[in-house]
Amino acid sequence: MPKEERFFPLFAKQSELLVAGAEALRDMLQGGEGVARHCQTVMDREQDADGITREILIAVRRSFITPFDRGDITDLITSMDDTIDQMQKTAKAITLFDVRAFEPPMQEIGDSIVECARLVSEAVPLLSEINKHAGRLAAISVQISQIEGRADDLHDTGLKDLYQRHAASNPMAFVIGHEIYDHLEKVVDRFDDVANEINSIVVEQV
Repeated sequence: MPKEERFFPLFAKQSELLVAGAEALRDMLQGGEGVARHCQTVMDREQDADGITREILIAVRRSFITPFDRGDITDLITSMDDTIDQMQKTAKAITLFDVRAFEPPMQEIGDSIVECARLVSEAVPLLSEINKHAGRLAAISVQISQIEGRADDLHDTGLKDLYQRHAASNPMAFVIGHEIYDHLEKVVDRFDDVANEINSIVVEQV
């Protein structure tokens, strides 16, 4: 029986939305008058991603034979959806607090988010030929985990600096900065979840 192959274009489309959302979030972190515009882009891409997620989940239920385990398909698309959902939550927090200027480590984490998104966008099309690309897929998973580790360090360093500068003199600035740092760290964590799902699929299929 032929396998249902439409999942791969949908995964690829979802990965493109992750890149677009990540780039918009990074652009938000440049601050200034463009924050609101880039925030709207994040919101729009998150809605688009919800549509792709629904389409894949419906296809899983309706397809007789899937290219790999149904649970793996569901877990992968859910992890990707969780990632762009977290981008949306981050953008909402920035808008809620009306932040227009950002700490350099926040901007560096924004760069890390884009890097992760581009790696996922590279990885997802390779799933259509897992045996051929198993080595590269495994390497991408490792790269994303390494980026996640660096982002954790940026989070901790930035938070410490924020505390030293604002905890006593401007507690609200510390609270707001802490909230944004935590949201940004969670975005990278969600990308690490995607990498783990990809790696799990490779291990099971190869």
